[in-house]
Amino acid sequence: MSKYYLNGAKDEANVREFDTLDAPVRELILAAVEARKHAYCPYSNFAVGAAIRTADGSIYTGCNIENGAYTAGICAERTAAAKAISEGKRDFVACAVVAQQEGSFTTPCGVCRQFLAEFGAKNDFPLYAAKPNSPPFRVLCTSVMELLPKTFLFEK
Repeated sequence: MSKYYLNGAKDEANVREFDTLDAPVRELILAAVEARKHAYCPYSNFAVGAAIRTADGSIYTGCNIENGAYTAGICAERTAAAKAISEGKRDFVACAVVAQQEGSFTTPCGVCRQFLAEFGAKNDFPLYAAKPNSPPFRVLCTSVMELLPKTFLFEK
């Protein structure tokens, strides 16, 4: 059995089999798997897909989009979030991230963690990290605030 790490600590307790997850969670992960197929990543060849569910049940998907000017690229999680926000949806209730990385799960980068935390500061939401293999596969079940416990927020 592989060892999975989250924030530097061994974390096998939060790894679940895809088939044991609730249907809405499986649907979200599969949406991220599909979104990954549209990734534009000619520089890293590291395709990532993400899906965000909003409070009204809508799912917004995104993929990573690279650019020759590296900082102009955008991660899959922020693409999905930007699509939801641009449609007036700011109440996120779950997020799935799918990428192929040997030996560990791909969780959001630091920028994406902060970006997602902006919409989960009052109500943390679950985050599911999976590999794009055909189900059944294993899923890391965590949350945005577990990934970024001391997020930066302006006082409003």
